[in-house]
Amino acid sequence: MLYGIDEAGRGPIAGPLVVSGVVLLEQIDGLNDSKILSEKKREKLFDEIKEKSKYHIVFTSAKTIDEIGLSACLKNSILEIIEKLKPYCDEFLMDGNTSFGISSLKWKIKADATVPQVSAASILAKVSRDRYMYGISEKYSKYNFEKHKGYGTKAHVEAIKEFGRSDEHRFSFKLKALDENIDNNLTSQAIIDF
Repeated sequence: MLYGIDEAGRGPIAGPLVVSGVVLLEQIDGLNDSKILSEKKREKLFDEIKEKSKYHIVFTSAKTIDEIGLSACLKNSILEIIEKLKPYCDEFLMDGNTSFGISSLKWKIKADATVPQVSAASILAKVSRDRYMYGISEKYSKYNFEKHKGYGTKAHVEAIKEFGRSDEHRFSFKLKALDENIDNNLTSQAIIDF
């Protein structure tokens, strides 16, 4: 059986990275890349996927991303998923263009749009992350996380200018719009061009 893996939250400047793995036990109609589907369709499929699959979802906090870097967080999440679901399948496929040095992991560009198991993983990851961002939006109301889900929109960057970063923000993601410079000695940093 094929085990699909995908992530949500690689590029935002706030909120967690969420990686999901799915082994489908039954066919599910309407699967596709989560970014193509409407929120209503994703929500409907989310529940169906959970009912008709074995799955595992890993959340990694912004703080951990800052501490060890995004690539290490992705790799650790994938390894945890493989460990949890390996009794159910023998092939692991990730959307993207790298195996993160994991010998048992295959990759395919656009797998989230072409391979049902990866599409399902894409949906679980995105809906889980979106729900998390909705869940914290009241506590961090100054940032309107429910609108942009932590991505670097103009309004989000303006809120950071006014209020600074919260503990849900990634401090290692430096923003050109804030004239922040990257420290070449810190491998976990990324420069974001907003």
